[in-house]
Formats: sequence, structure tokens, C-alpha cells
Amino acid sequence: MSGHSKWHNIAKRKGANDAKKAKIFTKIGREMAIAIKEGGSANPDFNSRLRDCIAKAKANNMPNDNIKRTLDKYSGASGQVNYEANNYEGYGVGGVAVVVETLTDNKNRTVADVRHLFDKYGAGLGATGCVSWQFDKKGVIIMERGELD
Repeated sequence: MSGHSKWHNIAKRKGANDAKKAKIFTKIGREMAIAIKEGGSANPDFNSRLRDCIAKAKANNMPNDNIKRTLDKYSGASGQVNYEANNYEGYGVGGVAVVVETLTDNKNRTVADVRHLFDKYGAGLGATGCVSWQFDKKGVIIMERGELD
């Protein structure tokens, strides 16, 4: 009977759940790296942004070993992956001002990808400061891609 293997179904479900967890843990790890870099300390007592990241990690059931490993990795070890936060600005369809915040380990690849997306949809990537003066940071909108094309 094809497709009725209990063990195959368990492995498939576990693999899907592990992939979801890994994606979340990777995002939180990047946020921790930026928090350590910008806060100047890997000690959550002195770095409030890092404390918030650790709380977020624990809320998402990230194991303490992973949290400790991430803190050790980015707390002064040379030659590690270095994430940068960058903002790109431009005008969307109809002249709508757009600010794109990114977190990347390769600035050149990211700017090329952002420029490609702007061009693909008839928008234009602008110079730094061309639209940011129009915005005050009030909150963050996070959208899940889901099954969208």
C-alpha cells in the first residue's frame, strides 16, 4: 500500500516542524548578533535590546544551549559572520514613498536584490534620505509570505 507508512508520515511532519523552528531560530540569532554589535555588550544586564531578544527566543522555545552558543559566537570572536542593518529608500508605484529595512551579511547582494524588486514592479530605488524625512517610526508591520507568489 503506497503512501501508508506510519514512519514516513512521522518523519515528514517532524522535518516540517524542524524547518519552521530553524527559520525562527535563525532570525532570532541575527537579531541577537545586531543587538550585541550595536549594544556593545553580550551581557543582557547591560544591553536592553539583547535582553528583549533573549526573551523573544525563550518565548519561541529556543533551547538555552542555542542562546548561549549565539551569545558566545558574537561576543568578540573574530572572523564570524557579521550582520549589518541597512535602510533603502525609494518610490513605489504611483509615487508612494517606501523605506525598506534589511538585515544582511552581504550588503552588495542585498542592495542588488532590493533594486531588482523595485525595478520589477515599476518602482525606483532612491538615494539615502530621499523619503526618510517623511516618516516617523511608530511601529513595525511584519507580513508572512505564506502561499503568495
